[in-house]
Amino acid sequence: MANVFITGVNRGVGLALATVYAQRGDRVIGAARDRTFDGGGVCERVIPLDVTSEADLQALETTMGGESIDVLIHNAGILQPNTLEELDLDSIRQQFEVNALGPLRVTAALRSFLPAGAKVCVVSSRMGSVADNTSGGHYGYRMSKSAANMVGKSLSADLRPSGISVRVLHPGFVKTGMTGFRGNWGPADAASALVQRIDECTLDSSGEFWHAEGHPLPW
Repeated sequence: MANVFITGVNRGVGLALATVYAQRGDRVIGAARDRTFDGGGVCERVIPLDVTSEADLQALETTMGGESIDVLIHNAGILQPNTLEELDLDSIRQQFEVNALGPLRVTAALRSFLPAGAKVCVVSSRMGSVADNTSGGHYGYRMSKSAANMVGKSLSADLRPSGISVRVLHPGFVKTGMTGFRGNWGPADAASALVQRIDECTLDSSGEFWHAEGHPLPW
């Protein structure tokens, strides 16, 4: 049984991930900005966590107590539209705070709870791929996810000496509130595929960027 810590656990892919892990017998520690979320019947514990809040991040060490984390999944994220004609710099900054700085700050806060053999997953997006960008737009989301990719790559180098592997994953086009419930598959299928990719991650493949469907993606 593994201890799995998931941010943004209260809905969409996060809740689906928690469900997959709980159903196979793992212990899920959920973290959510929504203080009213009760765990959805799949989280053993729920920690109130806004990944942009210094107070919440500082409280993590006390809240976690002596527990260890075998799998840390950075799922919390936001998508807000930004076009060249209608740039909203505050929106772009907010997406950076959540999508890029969030995984970095949470990993730093939980570093002492990650033993050798632990795995860290940054749920990113192929919209953060520079090589794959042929349509432009979505400046805040694309830029913040590119930065999140770099966070994952740097973490893989910094955590490798401690025996901790890191994988950056694109969940696919998932039918959630973030996408207006449009997409190629539902949260349950996406979560099952993501868990398989996390299971497959080793130190040898640490730092790679993969599609949940099972193939590497260009940076």
